[in-house]
Amino acid sequence: MLPTIRNRNDVPSLFDDLFNRDFLGDFFNQELNTPAVNVSEEKDKYKIEVAAPGLNKKDFNVNVEDNVLTISSEKQDEDEEKDRNYMRKEFHYSSFSRSFTLPENVKADDIKASHNDGVLKVEVPKKEETKAKPSRQIEIK
Repeated sequence: MLPTIRNRNDVPSLFDDLFNRDFLGDFFNQELNTPAVNVSEEKDKYKIEVAAPGLNKKDFNVNVEDNVLTISSEKQDEDEEKDRNYMRKEFHYSSFSRSFTLPENVKADDIKASHNDGVLKVEVPKKEETKAKPSRQIEIK
C-alpha cells in the first residue's frame, strides 16, 4: 500500500537529492568534516580562524615544519548503553588536517594560537622589514 501524500512538500524533490547531498562523501560512506577557515592579512600579521564547534583546544594540533603551517585534529568518542537484554556500543571518530604554505615574510618562531567558543585563532606575525610602512610625500627639488 502506498503512503498518502497530503501536499506537495511531502514529496522529496529530485533536485533536493541532487543538489543537497555530498556525493563524494556518500561514495566513500563518510562525512566530510573539514571546518571552515578564514585567512586575513593585517599590516603586521596574518590571522587564521578555524570554526570547529564541538572541539576543545586539547583536540587540536598546530605545527610548523619547513615553512608549512599545519592545523589538525583527531577526536574519538565512544558511547555505550547497557540494558538487561542488550548492549549497544558506538564509536565516533573524526579528523581533519589543513596545511598552509607560509610566505617568506613571517616569523614562524613567534606564531601564537588560542581557542575560544569553538574557534581556533592562529596569529602569524610578519617580519619587521616586510611590514607595510605608511606612505609619505616626497618633496621634489
